This record gives sequence, structure tokens and C-alpha cells, in this order.
Amino acid sequence: MTLNLFQHYSKIQEIHPLVHHITNTVTINDCANATLALGGRPVMADSPKETAEMAKNASSLVINIGTLTEDAILAMKEAGRSANHHGVPVIFDPVGIGATAFRKETGFDLLDAIHPSIICGNMSEMKTLAGLESKSRGVDSGDSMDDADRLAKELAKKYETVMAITGPIDVVSDGERTVKLKNGHERLADVTGTGCMTNSLIATYAGAGNTPFESAILGILTMGICGEKANEWSSKVNEGIGTFKVRLFDAFSLLSEEDFSRSVIEYV
Repeated sequence: MTLNLFQHYSKIQEIHPLVHHITNTVTINDCANATLALGGRPVMADSPKETAEMAKNASSLVINIGTLTEDAILAMKEAGRSANHHGVPVIFDPVGIGATAFRKETGFDLLDAIHPSIICGNMSEMKTLAGLESKSRGVDSGDSMDDADRLAKELAKKYETVMAITGPIDVVSDGERTVKLKNGHERLADVTGTGCMTNSLIATYAGAGNTPFESAILGILTMGICGEKANEWSSKVNEGIGTFKVRLFDAFSLLSEEDFSRSVIEYV
């Protein structure tokens, strides 16, 4: 597979896709700003009375189960069904799906009601989706990435979607093609919401007409590359994690063709 990364990124600057989020209250502002910095147009409508209509008119939809309420669950179902009906790509973020019985039941119920184009989460979350025992600690992953490529491929076939597993080495599979992505920096784990923002980046690429497989790769690479750049900028003057986060958003907004040449992609 040949992937002209900058060409796919450039589609965002031409289209400025409308990315509808039904996401968690912890990271909603960061997700909106990450989308905006990349060139998309975020909308965060979450009332069940309007989410179906909003999803119909959107370029892509993010469903994130980080902070569940009864209204949020109804809104997700309404939006997801509408997006499926109108051909709008859906990105599902199963945040902490194994942390509680309620969260697990809700996550699987949503997957019964909605067909995502892409499911992206950490190894603990993916093990829960596979019915395996996980070492989940809330929304964080306590699981190693051993066999992540095999698990991603199996889950992609099971759910008939693109699976993306994030970690020290990220994995993306559509069931036939599988890649490992090796960009990023450990400081990204010190900023709350980088996983949520990654799904916003993925959705922005998907909303610009890139395929689900391309979009998952591009969104994850963008977070990884921008994390590397943010660390380089902030470490020069020994800046802390707050400035690193600001630099991360700077990197989202200043992506260049040269930046994409840093991509490390291994085809499995």
C-alpha cells in the first residue's frame, strides 16, 4: 500500500470537514481544538433531540463513552443510526469499556445498535471487546502490546471495521492489511485526553474523504509526529507538561509535508 500522507492531509484543508462529537466532559474542549487546529470544524452537540439531524449533516461522527449518562447514550444511538443511514463515517472510542459492568454493557449495546467505520482504543479496551481478561485501571491501559497485531486483525474481522490499538507501538488493521506505527513520545501519556484527541484527528481525516484504514493511520501518525515535535520544542528550554500540551496544539496547526516524512510505518 502506498500512502501519500501529505496529499491525504491536504484534503482537510480543501474541505474543512464538519466533525460531530458526542464525547466526554473531561476532554471535550481539547477534542474541539484538536479538530480545529488540523483544519476541521468541530461541533459538540449532545442533546438526543438534535443529534440525529446533526449527524446527518456532518462529515464524520465521533462517539466516545468516557463519561456516560442516560441522555448521552440515547444521543449516541440516535446519532450513530443516522450516520449509518446517511453514509457518514463513525469513529467509536470505547473509553474504559472494561472498567465497570455498566460501561461494558453500554459499550456492547452501542456496538449492537451502530456500525462504526473505525474503533480505536488501547490494549485493555480491545481485550474487553475480544472477551479477554484485561488489567484495565479506569480508562488507562495496564496491558502489554504483545500480539496487538493479531488481536487487531481478529477484531477487525469480527466487527467488520477498521481496528486501531494505541500504545507504545500503534497497530491498525482492516482484517486484511495490518500496519504498526512507531511515532510518538512518552510525554503524550502525561496529558489527559490524547487518546480522545487522536480519535478527533482520525475523524477529521475520515470526514475529508479518506478511507477508514487511511484515516486511522493518518490520525495516529499525526498525534505521534506532533508529540515528537512538541517534545523537541519544549525540551530545548526545559519546559513543563503544560507547555508541552500547548506545543502539541501548535504542532497540529503547523503540519508540513516535511513533518510527514518522519512517519515510521511497518507493514505486518
